[in-house]
Amino acid sequence: MYSFKELKKAAKLSVAAKEMKLAVVGNCATQFFSKSIQGYAKLLGMNLNVYDTDYNQIDVQLLDQNSEVYRFSPDNILIWLATDKLYEEFLDMELQARESFAQGVIDKLNFWWDLVEKNSKARIIQPNFTEIDDKALGSYSCKVETSFIYQIRKLNFLLQNEIIKRKSVYPVDFLAVQIRQGLNLFYDPSLYYNAKMTISMESLPWIAKSVVDVLSAMNGKIKKCIILDLDNTLWGGVIGDDGMGGIQIGELGAGHAFADFQRWLKQLKEYGIILAVCSKNNEDTAKEPFESHEEMILRLSDISIFVANWQDKASNIKMIQESLNIGMDSIVFVDDNPFERNLVKTIIPDIEVPELPEDPALYLDYLQSKNYFETASYIGKGSDRTELYRAEFERKKLQMQFGSIDDYLISLDMIGEAKPFEPVRFARIAQLTQRSNQFNLRTVRYTEDEIERVANDDHYLTLYYTLKDKFGDHGLVSVVIMEKISDKELFVDTWLMSCRVLKRGMEEFIVNKMIETAKSNGFEQVIGEYIPTAKNAMVKDIYKTMGFEQTDENKYCIDVDSYKPQNNYIKEEE
Repeated sequence: MYSFKELKKAAKLSVAAKEMKLAVVGNCATQFFSKSIQGYAKLLGMNLNVYDTDYNQIDVQLLDQNSEVYRFSPDNILIWLATDKLYEEFLDMELQARESFAQGVIDKLNFWWDLVEKNSKARIIQPNFTEIDDKALGSYSCKVETSFIYQIRKLNFLLQNEIIKRKSVYPVDFLAVQIRQGLNLFYDPSLYYNAKMTISMESLPWIAKSVVDVLSAMNGKIKKCIILDLDNTLWGGVIGDDGMGGIQIGELGAGHAFADFQRWLKQLKEYGIILAVCSKNNEDTAKEPFESHEEMILRLSDISIFVANWQDKASNIKMIQESLNIGMDSIVFVDDNPFERNLVKTIIPDIEVPELPEDPALYLDYLQSKNYFETASYIGKGSDRTELYRAEFERKKLQMQFGSIDDYLISLDMIGEAKPFEPVRFARIAQLTQRSNQFNLRTVRYTEDEIERVANDDHYLTLYYTLKDKFGDHGLVSVVIMEKISDKELFVDTWLMSCRVLKRGMEEFIVNKMIETAKSNGFEQVIGEYIPTAKNAMVKDIYKTMGFEQTDENKYCIDVDSYKPQNNYIKEEE
């Protein structure tokens, strides 16, 4: 485990976002915990306001609609049930009643979650449960339903199943922190009995980090891509010198560590993280293990962009980033060579460059401990987008064959679709609001449960857009939310688009459907707003380009009847 000094050093300051409010309620003393959350959030540049309630006030705060928590109007409410207090409750029960202890705690949590959903619009941050093994029956406790270790493990299992059912509840893995810290470092019995604090002061920063990681993901700070060196990073040895038979990969010796590292990377790819390669190598030599080595886990089909040449890595990384159309702060660069790491960090300060341990056996554990890929949504089977990025390269190759951009766009045979939000799309819509930074007019983040609320609220008109062409399906690429601010006016609360489909007429297609939807619903004006951020300068003039009139600084308006549809080469899905 790494020290808080290292943790602090790793935190990168960013431009402060709008204020986010978090209320903390618990069955234990939470004051230092709340201060740690606020402190770590500040290190990351988050504008987080934390309200800490009094000791053991969960029922009082959540039952009373006029409580301090609800008056605080939090964006998130964290409910912390400390295992120490649960242990005391457990031991106070009759022996046979202990068999239903875990289910009883789950019933209580569901009751509290219902109250939060009823009395506020806050999302719920729910830590899981750390363990206390009281050795009452030694290892045999695992076989006895009335033992605490049996019930606490059952409780964590039940909790996971219940959270799946609740779009408003987001897990925080306190148990993982305890496992990494070790039981003796995580708990401080003296602190508990004297101050009702259930974890040690040394563990507080790590618990706080686990909470802030989740809040950051909700706020759109998400890693999307990992760029990988090859020699002594994905395999042991140097492919150009040692050849196929000389590199270390597989189940034997040092190769086992590299194989497990690749297994983890393949899982990231399956969950939607983009894998790219940036190596100083001849391209044919670098690709050979992916194509021919029988013990390689990763194959070329797993890599979205493969760059192997003798140019400096910073230039190659910039090329990869531009090809993917994502921010540098969305990328993690992994290289065993300290010189290359330092070069990239110096030239590209926004990129995340972990200081890998010297021993390859520690690579995987180190990177897992960093929790780079925390997320606030997951769309399931459609998360792997490797083929999508590979198809984009084919489009760029085709573009070079045409004399004009119009001829190229016509050749793509593009088909677009615009529909109101529907349940099967909620997760992807939420994910796009959390991940889109550059083409995002107001940068409003939504979680899946909030998207569901908007979709079912007559106060809004919603549209999602898809695009496909002869090379493949881009999927859902844009989201528009329009708020009814009067009988005649619509306000564009959200307009965002994936940068993958820029300059193909999609912007024009989107606005045409926005105005058409407004007109068909009886509205006379559409009002737009651009809120500048450090990343969205590319869209500062988009409303003017689309025919809107500027009415104030960053405010725009158009009369529906006077709108002239924008030309594009996208046919509407029949």
